Amino acid sequence: MSAAIYIVEDEPALADLMADYVRAAGFVPTVFGDGALALAAIRADTPALVVLDLMLPGLDGLSLCRAVREQSEVPVIMVTARVEEIDRLLGLELGADDYLCKPFSPRELVARIQAILRRARAQAPAPRPEQILAIDAASRRALVRDAPLDLTPSEFDLLAALARRPGQVFSRAQLLELACQDKLDIHDRAIDSHIKNLRRKIDALAPGLDPIASVYGVGYRFELQSA
Repeated sequence: MSAAIYIVEDEPALADLMADYVRAAGFVPTVFGDGALALAAIRADTPALVVLDLMLPGLDGLSLCRAVREQSEVPVIMVTARVEEIDRLLGLELGADDYLCKPFSPRELVARIQAILRRARAQAPAPRPEQILAIDAASRRALVRDAPLDLTPSEFDLLAALARRPGQVFSRAQLLELACQDKLDIHDRAIDSHIKNLRRKIDALAPGLDPIASVYGVGYRFELQSA
């Protein structure tokens, strides 16, 4: 999906020109001529980046940038005809990611948008394991990408025991001791059957996700992938 770019500019001709270049670069621009309308739109649906004019009717660019920064880290490029150093510093102190002084080349604007978005993608944190699989021992619930896993008591105990120590290899006997202490009729080969069921249920909610690795001749370990 193409990245949404909000252009907040009250000069219609300039706003249309910027939108044309942004669109030609593969982004989806939306133009706002009023700061208050732009703020409401940003709060309702945060875009990938905001191009923000300093001088706007109603809510000015600096006030809008300050309000946005109270709730979002969306990248902001500020645009202005005022070149005084105090405005430049104030704009950046409020959280603007870049600054362009009028007149400027629309190609330069597009280049800066692309550079900022590349940096944002490079700095984005990798998915954490708990975002993929979450285990709540207190409620005895397990979620895969926010969808509940329907587990038997033994299956939940096995998954919880493995997940508590990711990367550690457990023998079947150890898993019996950790997860099946009160189930005297369970033998170590039953662990294989429980693991098979766990894999099947996880795959049904997240195809291709296999957090339980087999270690030949030893047992199993938990190594949740991020994909």
